[in-house]
Formats: sequence, C-alpha cells, structure tokens
Amino acid sequence: MPSQQLLRVGMVGYAFMGAAHSQAWRTAHRFFDLPLTPEMTALVGRDEQRVQAAAERMGWGSVETDWRRLIERDDIDLIDICTPGDTHREIAVAALAAGKHVLCEKPLANTVAEAEEMAAAAEAAAQRGVFAMCGFTYRRTPALALARRFVQEGRLGQIRHVRAQYLQDWLSDADAPLTWRLDKDKAGSGALGDIGAHSIDLAQWLTGQRIAGVSALMHTFVTERPVGGDFVGLGGHGATGQDAARGPVTVDDATAFTARFDGGAIGVFEATRFALGRKNAVRIEINGTAGSLAFDFEESNVLQWFDAADAADAQGFRRIIVTEPVHPYVGNWWPAGHGLGYEHGFTHQVVDLVTAIAAGEQPRPSFADALQVQRVLAAIEASAENSSAWQSTTD
Repeated sequence: MPSQQLLRVGMVGYAFMGAAHSQAWRTAHRFFDLPLTPEMTALVGRDEQRVQAAAERMGWGSVETDWRRLIERDDIDLIDICTPGDTHREIAVAALAAGKHVLCEKPLANTVAEAEEMAAAAEAAAQRGVFAMCGFTYRRTPALALARRFVQEGRLGQIRHVRAQYLQDWLSDADAPLTWRLDKDKAGSGALGDIGAHSIDLAQWLTGQRIAGVSALMHTFVTERPVGGDFVGLGGHGATGQDAARGPVTVDDATAFTARFDGGAIGVFEATRFALGRKNAVRIEINGTAGSLAFDFEESNVLQWFDAADAADAQGFRRIIVTEPVHPYVGNWWPAGHGLGYEHGFTHQVVDLVTAIAAGEQPRPSFADALQVQRVLAAIEASAENSSAWQSTTD
C-alpha cells in the first residue's frame, strides 16, 4: 500500500489505556473501510526493556524511550497520548507545533490553564490542517450513540432532568496500594477527573446542553494507602497490607454534585470508586417532556426507552437491544444479536478520528470541547472547597 495512504501512529504510554488504544489501532481498518490505514509505527516508554516487550506483545513496529524523539521522527503522522494527566499539555502542544495530529486521553489536562493552552494550540494547528481530539470513548458506545440520535430527533421533547452516575469499587479495599491515580500532582483529581469527566461529557453531548453551574461535595474515604506493590489493571494489586509503609492519598474517592444546564435542564451526578459490587457502571438517565431514556454500561448493548405517546395501557420502558446493522457502528461487526464490548468504543474512536483527518475536518470531541469539561471539573472542585456553594462554570 502506498505510504501516502498510511496514517503512521506513535503512542506514548503502554499500560491500561495504551493496551486499549493498541487494540483499536490494530483492529479498526480490518472491520471498517477507512480512507487511511493506521500503521502502528512506534511506542514510547521510559523503561527500554519493558516498552520493547510491550511493543512486541501489542504489535508496534519500533520503540523510543523519550517522547521528544517520537515527535522529531519524520515517519510519524499522529501522536496518541496515553499517559498521566500531568504530561498531556507538554506532549500535545509540542506534537501539534511539529505538525502531528494528536489523540489525547481524558481528562484533557490537570488544570484549566493547561487545557486552555492545549485548546489554543489545537485551534492554531487546525488552521494548518493538523487536528486534535480528546478520547471520551463512551460517546462511541452504539447504545449511547443511538440515545443521542433520539434526542436530536426530538423524541424526548424538552429535556428536564439528567441523572448520571459512574460507579466502581476497585479502591474499596483500604489496603489497595498507592498509585499515580491517587496523586493529585499526576492525576489532577480522583474519581472526579478519572470517571466523573466521562459523565460530564456524556451528559452534555447527549443533551446538546452545557453545564452552566454546579454545587458539589468531594470526599476521600481512605486518606493513606500502602506504598509499593505491583498494581495490575483496575482491580488487582500487589502483596501490600496494613504493615506496609503508607503514603497520603491526595485526591477524592467520591464526588457528588448537582448541576444546571444552559438549556434549562437540571442534573444530579455521582462518581465513586467505592460502590461495592459495581465494576464499571456508567449510568445515565434523561427525562424530557415527550420521553425518557436510560443506559447502564454493565448492560452495554441495551438502551432503555420510554415513549410518552404510547397508550396508557402499554406505557413503560422498553429494552432496545442495540445490535442491529441499522444501529450506530454495529453493521461492521457481527450478526444481529451478537453484542459488542468495552474495547469496541476505542475502535470506533479510531474510525471517527481517521475519517475526520482524511476529510480535513475537525474530529470531535475537540480540545475545545474537552476544555469545557475541564472548566466544569474546576467549578466542582471550587464549589466543594467552598462548602458546596453554587459555582458558575465560567468564573
């Protein structure tokens, strides 16, 4: 295949998100007819031995131990950032300045100031045909894409309520070890930015309304955790315990807030990593004047739909099994009824990103979209610090 038809990708980071992104880059062009074929050109990690092993396992063609070297390479068209939040700004701004497209994991940055700099760099780069996108992958879940279509078609009428939860339990063990996700300097925040950001993005994307103000509280249940041990994925941890040296947790374990949207809706949000029994419950319910919809990622192929126009003797939520070829993204996968999973959202993200780049169009969510989410995150923290006082997202 001629080189001009390739999109040569360099990825920074190879842990949980790096593995998910790698699977997507390997898979997308094998199931979707893409205008450019992704090439997994180079993988970056600080430990040469480990990054080499990861590259061989996940299918990357070469390795680097410094992301700056990756940006200097002429055989890289796009930089995929899968690192902790404290590194996003520096890598993304440098990559865009070098003429590389950028895919950056969420949340966009650790502060509004960093996110503003990244959005400005992305806006300037777009004028040169270089594009940036933030990875809010739940937008690419077929059931949620169908939900957005219903809202856009007016099936819900005027939106009145948004109810959103992101519930996990992987930190409920007080002896789970201290990781970078529990360090504010690296992660920016805890449950709020790690998982609550997804709920904020989904709520705004689905409704077409922006959050204008919030009243919030944040809480840390376990203030110290064991230092050391190998942390595996989202649930596993090494042999640490009560006798191990412990370090401070500097982020929130749980966040709850109410919100007012600029289109008149009100919202209630919750994000926690202490909901025992909930592994990855991304939940959202939207109530309008003509209908309602509800979704839970633990039943990711199902959209619950209520139509107020149904006869009174037949009203109730119906289960839509979102596995038909007419549903968003689904037609490129399996026969009807054979569901999709977590990894498919990342593949769909690659599909949408590559398609937009080839068309010379801004992929969404843009860095500007992600900046708006960052402003909501900052307003939530400000409100929580001020005893839940109402906080505008534009202050």
